[in-house]
Amino acid sequence: MKTSPPPTHRVIPLLYFVLTTGRCNLECRYCGGSFPPDVVPWEIKYPLSSLVRFLEQDPDPVVAFYGGEPLLNPQPIREIMDSVHWARFVVQTNGTLMEALPKEYWLRFDTILLSIDGVPEVTDYYRGRGVYGAVLRAAARLREWGYRGDLVARMTLSELGDVYRDVLHLLSLGLFDHVHWQLDVIWSDRWRNFDEWVERVYKPGLAELIDYWIGELEEGRVPGIAPFQAIAYAYLSGRGLPSPPCEAGSSAFAISTDGRILACPIAVYEKWAEVGHVETTGPRDLKRLKIGEPCTDCGYFSLCGGRCLYAYFERLWGEEGFEKVCSLTRYLIDLLLEKIAEIEGGVLALDDLRYPEFNNTVEIIP
Repeated sequence: MKTSPPPTHRVIPLLYFVLTTGRCNLECRYCGGSFPPDVVPWEIKYPLSSLVRFLEQDPDPVVAFYGGEPLLNPQPIREIMDSVHWARFVVQTNGTLMEALPKEYWLRFDTILLSIDGVPEVTDYYRGRGVYGAVLRAAARLREWGYRGDLVARMTLSELGDVYRDVLHLLSLGLFDHVHWQLDVIWSDRWRNFDEWVERVYKPGLAELIDYWIGELEEGRVPGIAPFQAIAYAYLSGRGLPSPPCEAGSSAFAISTDGRILACPIAVYEKWAEVGHVETTGPRDLKRLKIGEPCTDCGYFSLCGGRCLYAYFERLWGEEGFEKVCSLTRYLIDLLLEKIAEIEGGVLALDDLRYPEFNNTVEIIP
């Protein structure tokens, strides 16, 4: 496809999740695998030229390929990367289909997020036998090729997970620039005893992990623990975090395979999330959604941004469950702020903590 050059006027860049398929080659225990094809088609149903025309209206777009497993349909990835050459590119992948894209495309990504949950037995239990090894082979190959972008280990933290053990394990491999985890709490009904896990495993693990991180900062090193970096920078800089921190519905949108534009890439069923269509709506005409009360009245709002747009609208764990997860966000923030004096008195400059440099799909708040 041939395209005209992007417009030259400056506007705030947006993040666009481009779903290439609703199909996945894995059946992870916390998501169940593929979307139904009648909800998220397994191939792109709109003309790809419509997407290119849509993206031409933004001079500095961030395009993140998403699924399902986006590499099950790699041809649109190549076409978009060749056509929208001025964009920054991101991919979220389970890391099992490296051969789907040639090396030169991999090296053009600004951020690559590989899904891995920590130690081998945890990753393979939740994602499938052999997945841990496949992800490490993918990461090692990227490093052998000389990949210089941001390689992120994207964890889902569930009942067998230990945030201290699993984050440090992934950092110790020397392959990943950053580690980020998301709690399996939005719609999960698989917890045997969430409250017990929180008190026995998660809270103590967070405290240990923060102590480790602070100790490294005092030595002039910044371990790439994404939530800690982003929250600390937001506080120390006085800028706070956007709302929501992933910017869903405000400056981040998902383009599903049927052409619907969604406020959040996981909100494929919900009508409230539909904010436009790739063939009829321009980027600046998209409906914006906002998080409101009680989040906006909370004293932690500037450092959590309301946590999650989808959770705010859906409340699938009810009000009590919503509050439980919010309490963990407050706990994390409080632990970090207790150590802020040590961060401020260290040998590092504020910019050494800045992360991410642009919205690369890392949600920041677990």
